[in-house]
Amino acid sequence: EVQLVESGGGSVQAGGSLRLSCAASAATFNTYSVAWFRQLSGKEREGLATINPNGAYTYRSGSRGRFTISRDNANNTLYLQMNNLKPEDTAMYYCAASNRGGLSLIPAYFDYWGQGTQVTVSS
Repeated sequence: EVQLVESGGGSVQAGGSLRLSCAASAATFNTYSVAWFRQLSGKEREGLATINPNGAYTYRSGSRGRFTISRDNANNTLYLQMNNLKPEDTAMYYCAASNRGGLSLIPAYFDYWGQGTQVTVSS
């Protein structure tokens, strides 16, 4: 089992940047596929990017270019660098982990979730 704690959210003006972090409790973090999701108010949770234990990654269409996922296995941490933020990026952002080892942006693929960190982008 792994526990996940997100940080780095906040309020930013359009065009700004934020880097989200997700600290994992498990010493076996490097064996998990991990991902970032977000949930806009009143909408379904959507996957943004995922990276597997081998470092392979995939992005939701439209996310790559402004968002960059990375992981630091030595420090059990997942990151999401977000640039050129837009008001429509305002959402709760979650990290998630799966021990299946593949690449998926479907919420059901992931067994472990953090509590989320709020990102608010003003125009």
